[in-house]
Amino acid sequence: MRKQILSFLIILTFIVFSSQTGAEEQDNCSSFLVTKGASADGAVMITYTCDGEFHPRLRYTPAEDHKPGSFIEIKDWSGNIMGKVKQVPHTYAVVGLMNEHQLAIAETTFGGRPELVNREGLLHYFQLMRLTLQRAKTAREAVKVMAGLVDEYGYRSSGESFSLADPQEAWIMEMIGPGKGGKGAVWVALRIPDGYVCAHANMSRIGELPLKDPENCLYSKNVISLAVQKGYYNPKSTKPFNFRCAYDPPKPLPMRTCAARVWSMFRRCAPSKNFSPDFHRGVKTAEPYPLWIKPDKKLALKDMMAVMRDHYEGTEYDMTKGIDAGPFGMPVRYRDLEWDVDGVTYSWERPISTQQTGFSFISQSRSWLPDAIGGVYWYGVDDTYTTCWVPLYCCVRDLPAPYTRGDIRKFSWDSAWWVFNFVANYANLRYSDMIKDIQKVQQELEGYFISIQPVIEKAALELHQGDKALLVQFLTNYSVSQGERVVKRWIELGEHLLTKYNDGYVKDEKGRPRAKGYPEGYLRQVLKLKPEQFKLPPWGDKKKDGRLD
Repeated sequence: MRKQILSFLIILTFIVFSSQTGAEEQDNCSSFLVTKGASADGAVMITYTCDGEFHPRLRYTPAEDHKPGSFIEIKDWSGNIMGKVKQVPHTYAVVGLMNEHQLAIAETTFGGRPELVNREGLLHYFQLMRLTLQRAKTAREAVKVMAGLVDEYGYRSSGESFSLADPQEAWIMEMIGPGKGGKGAVWVALRIPDGYVCAHANMSRIGELPLKDPENCLYSKNVISLAVQKGYYNPKSTKPFNFRCAYDPPKPLPMRTCAARVWSMFRRCAPSKNFSPDFHRGVKTAEPYPLWIKPDKKLALKDMMAVMRDHYEGTEYDMTKGIDAGPFGMPVRYRDLEWDVDGVTYSWERPISTQQTGFSFISQSRSWLPDAIGGVYWYGVDDTYTTCWVPLYCCVRDLPAPYTRGDIRKFSWDSAWWVFNFVANYANLRYSDMIKDIQKVQQELEGYFISIQPVIEKAALELHQGDKALLVQFLTNYSVSQGERVVKRWIELGEHLLTKYNDGYVKDEKGRPRAKGYPEGYLRQVLKLKPEQFKLPPWGDKKKDGRLD
């Protein structure tokens, strides 16, 4: 029987990320999970920032039927076949990281113990996510599909935390390899209690396990035995088994750059709890942050956007304040995050919103709507603070072209990623002023999308009663047109910023260049460091024209 061969090529950057271990991979992504009972409208929502210096291309994979004996070739970037995965009779359509059944998956890499990476395993974490989205309808099913795939084909990456969401439930799953020559993977998955939110950001988050609660806790058979075998856990200890302590023991840099993001996500949605910063600042006696919390109020889509645009504003770690923010309050900190001066090691703060984000999404999975309408994949490229999330319905059969093309080696105005990078990078020259212009357009567009959403979906529901093909075409046309509209508007924004802020001048309402100089606070910092260098001599009298006698 003829075998249908499907090439499964993964973007080079993901291969690089998943093959690394150590500090460099441990500050790459952030994810936030909201259950039905914690959201304002009853949607299950998750977020994902995929951070790294790479050029993402949004992908659409259509649903397909496959002949018996079909398989997928897993290849490396050079095109070498690493192995094959058996194909299933039918695979589901996938837009980005959300499928046609409203199942969405996100991740962050926690790395964990480097000796547990198994290079003999076949599947990297990103391949595992893509395969699962094509094969599972629910979050619970996705856990089982992922477990089955690594059992059969092996797991190649280091430690990963996965967010999984469907219209009913949100789950967090953590996985790490068994070490060289080992089989499958070590993993555990917990269902987030309804009414609660969860977060992870490149550190393992799952602690003690409710081992006798299969409705809410699933795990591999070796989750404890491997830890005992490797000496990570003593079964004679009076302490219960703790996944994160066994497989990802805390280290100073991840606590500073990773735990801090969880703290900030939690402090934003539950300020009444007044979570202490002690744990992410490395205080040895401090308790880790809980895996999930109940927010002070139910969260809407706008709240999710705000959480993902965080620079620790309003805290003592506010990245828009102080000498490290420069004269114009720029929250960008260039790599490396960790640096040494005179034998002392330091680290910049690492926020949720960061300039090296490749792409991000916020998913909405809604149980009261048909899948085609209920699943929305809000997608953006580059820094979450300066991006604009575009609504893509999970039933679409086409994508906005600017999000599907481009090359990191060559600038192009027809690439959404390059357009958003142009605006964001130019804004760094005079951030505190230009960010206001960016946010005005950002709020205009996102506000429109949110306000028009009920109207679009009312029309879609009417179509759902009749012509399903017309429904899909309607939502596809809407999603594609809005994505193209955003990129066009962002090009106009970039041209406006380049014109308004030129050579250190700022044009006024009438288009006349005006000198604005530097903020007084920054000038005082300069004078504190160099009190005499810029001082004019005290002799003579100033005339009105500013010249001295």
